[in-house]
Amino acid sequence: MRPALLLAALALAAPPAFAAPAAPERSYIEHPPAPNGPALPFSDAVRLGDTLYVAGHIGIDPRTGNAAAAPEAEARLVMDGVKRTLERAGFTMDDLVSVTVYCTDLSLYDTFNGIYGGCFHGHHPARAFIGIGKLVRGAHFEVQAVAVRTPHP
Repeated sequence: MRPALLLAALALAAPPAFAAPAAPERSYIEHPPAPNGPALPFSDAVRLGDTLYVAGHIGIDPRTGNAAAAPEAEARLVMDGVKRTLERAGFTMDDLVSVTVYCTDLSLYDTFNGIYGGCFHGHHPARAFIGIGKLVRGAHFEVQAVAVRTPHP
């Protein structure tokens, strides 16, 4: 085969170098309907392919609509809320790869860890624990996270 024809045949057979892979599908995990409050202007989580971006959660007492009075109860409520959001998206707590905890009182570090540590099987995700001034509804903790779905043994 002549070199010019060979190059032309190879050029036709090869995929274009500029072809971009298809973007992963995006889906949204919305808040459950609030019994007596306005709709919130953000999603509980956004899924992009195998990655789930979980919005900040606070430990709201469903009876009062405010943060639980006891920090231990609030920590449990906030982690239960993160778990429910993950499950609604088809993920588990063990899919978490990164967690950011915002806390209004750093003396509650051990209190939070006492609840948080029991939420996982095996390894824990990477985490930051950040002290801040105030959180909405009088909360002590807000948790934001990223999860990646991987096969579990």
